[in-house]
Amino acid sequence: MKRMKIVAVLAVFAVGIACFSGCKGKNESSSASSEKIVLTVAARGGTHADVIEAVKGDFEQKNNCTVNVLGFSADDLKQHAALDSINAKGVYDLVMIDDPVMPEFTENGVLQNLTAMGYKDDTDFVEKSLALGKSPYATGDTYALPFTGNVQLFFYNDSVLKDAGMQLPSSWEDVLKIAKKIKSAGKAGYVIRGQQGNPIVSDFLPVLWAYGGDVFDENWNVVVDSPEAKKALKMYCDLFAAGANYEKNDIVASVANGNAGMALGWPSWFISSSNAQAAYAAIPDRVSSSSEKHATGMIGNWMMGITANSTHKETALKLLTYLTSAEVQKAAVDKGGVPTRTSVFTDSAITAKYPYFSVIYEGTNNSVVRPRTPKWSSVENAFGIELSNVVSAGKSIDDGLAAAKKAIEEVMAK
Repeated sequence: MKRMKIVAVLAVFAVGIACFSGCKGKNESSSASSEKIVLTVAARGGTHADVIEAVKGDFEQKNNCTVNVLGFSADDLKQHAALDSINAKGVYDLVMIDDPVMPEFTENGVLQNLTAMGYKDDTDFVEKSLALGKSPYATGDTYALPFTGNVQLFFYNDSVLKDAGMQLPSSWEDVLKIAKKIKSAGKAGYVIRGQQGNPIVSDFLPVLWAYGGDVFDENWNVVVDSPEAKKALKMYCDLFAAGANYEKNDIVASVANGNAGMALGWPSWFISSSNAQAAYAAIPDRVSSSSEKHATGMIGNWMMGITANSTHKETALKLLTYLTSAEVQKAAVDKGGVPTRTSVFTDSAITAKYPYFSVIYEGTNNSVVRPRTPKWSSVENAFGIELSNVVSAGKSIDDGLAAAKKAIEEVMAK
């Protein structure tokens, strides 16, 4: 596999390598000695890193091992893992990966092939979560395991809907109808997240999928200007007209305090432990009550894999299977962990304490994966610019989607 050629920042990263070099353990062959192996995990900072810290003790004791957990922001995590991958011996033994980054990391040789190490897939993982760690997607070898579950959900203020005489919508036409009624009462009916790039693309794609549209067809032809896409964008614009365009924090605040009725979002925005700032449900999967159903929830799991240049691969695989085991996932839920296993999602004691897990499980089973291309971040940026031009700058739907198609095709041709 080809390696990432990142030169501009290599000198800066070399300083970080030197800083961490003292934390590296001996080669795997030294495990028979009395010295402890040291495994270093590059993790998403915050709750994800906290969960690993909370559950690692038993593994360390049983495996005569020390586990160092380094927490990073999402962007820094990706950069550090990519830069370290060009070294003969890696600083990191395991890395967390945001699932859209998986194609980039597998294509560029960042991750160890787990199947080649003898790993056998565990069918207790939710199928759509397990598929994220495979290359090619869903059908190939396994390169990472699902560490943290996540899927977009539909959030709403139940009191606002009841005041409007409405119930939870089951279709996007219902959402628009309710949004207009709430708007007529002086509140924002539906709040979009219409900023350029990732925000508006993530916010629009569930609507596009509900209409049966997509970014690419099965042959990787760009189809963002399809009839389905045009209808979906018209719906999105109508929803905006019946509401507002806010950034994440304002979306959460407006729905939570009753100034807005409905929005899409990620569970962590609105839910902490078993406490939720808004009611939640799976995203509507059809345009109207009589139309075809489509999967609509954007899946967004955090994966974890072993680095291809780890010097402790066998022990790292033990840690990886430990951290993603059903037993550890059950222990982790009280620390902020979100399952990726069916047995944990359906455990009656856990769902009684964390009822939103059932909705995440439903949403995951009705989820859609973002296009599996290492160029997705560039595609997303190009698409997001044109979507924003339509929603906020007055460009026509036809012109905006035609421009988006051209821009995405240029990205894919590079």
